[in-house]
Amino acid sequence: MKRLLALAAVLALAAAACGGDDAPEELNVAYFLEWPTANQVAQLEETYDDELGVTVNWIPFASGGDMAQAMEAGDIDISYSQGLTPFANFVTGGSDLLLIGVAVSYADADNCVAHPDYGVTADNAADTLAGQSIYTPLGNVTHFKLLKMLEHLGVDTSTVELIQSEGGPAAVAALDSGEVAMACAFGGAVNEMIANGGNLVMTGSEQEAIGIRVFDIISTTGDFAETYPDVLTTFLQVTEDANRAYNRDRAPLIDTIAEAAGMDRAPTIALLDAFSFPEKDVQLSEAWLGGTVQQVMKDQMDFFVAQGEIASALSSYANFVDTSFLEGVE
Repeated sequence: MKRLLALAAVLALAAAACGGDDAPEELNVAYFLEWPTANQVAQLEETYDDELGVTVNWIPFASGGDMAQAMEAGDIDISYSQGLTPFANFVTGGSDLLLIGVAVSYADADNCVAHPDYGVTADNAADTLAGQSIYTPLGNVTHFKLLKMLEHLGVDTSTVELIQSEGGPAAVAALDSGEVAMACAFGGAVNEMIANGGNLVMTGSEQEAIGIRVFDIISTTGDFAETYPDVLTTFLQVTEDANRAYNRDRAPLIDTIAEAAGMDRAPTIALLDAFSFPEKDVQLSEAWLGGTVQQVMKDQMDFFVAQGEIASALSSYANFVDTSFLEGVE
């Protein structure tokens, strides 16, 4: 009897480590290689394992769509840094997925650069971009972001020619040629175009201020959230602690993040310079999970309907955002 009571006590303590609910035997988390994030210090040092009391398997994926399919199949419990657009696409199609947090914001890493000869600025874009050509991906979030920016700047999009992008290097070449007034791209291509003399018409922060968001999320399935709510809160607590440590002083963490991301130090820093990791209070504000993220999903899906990418959008995406787990973070 004493042994049974002792065993019960141990099990109770283990459950308490995850907030009191049953924990899975293992936790499978999807993530991206070569995508450095603040939480990877906790990933590499196995802080998640220690706090959750279970083995956490970090499984690399090629795309946010693949993550969603793996969650549907029950192979993945949590997706870290899944793109908002594939998440919204899948829930629009009927998937039982749930957005529980924001992983990383990178508005500055996805942007449009103007050719210096055209003299385009935010103040004069309505005039200087009229009748010009812009090199950009079409039918994705970069296209959506471009159109929202042009609308804000008062540019008549009916007069602008959009040329389908063939990728980052092609965007750099197109802008260098002087044949387009502006080119849109991601990551290193944006930095290269700026280094070659181009200028941002709007910074990432300025775009965020008018509700244009480019960010990745933390997601799970509705079934997992219902079964293991305290596991999710503990996972988000470890993530929050890692984000706070990074935001306070990232210098001693760079090498660990680079190792976890499978990257060299210099390219890791270059990407991190374009990233930000919002903490709990920011995420819960109206500018994020308090309403803006839900509206961004709606705007994106309505946009893809108009582009013929999907048949229809939902009337609201509010039911696919659950902040209760993040609200439990200290």
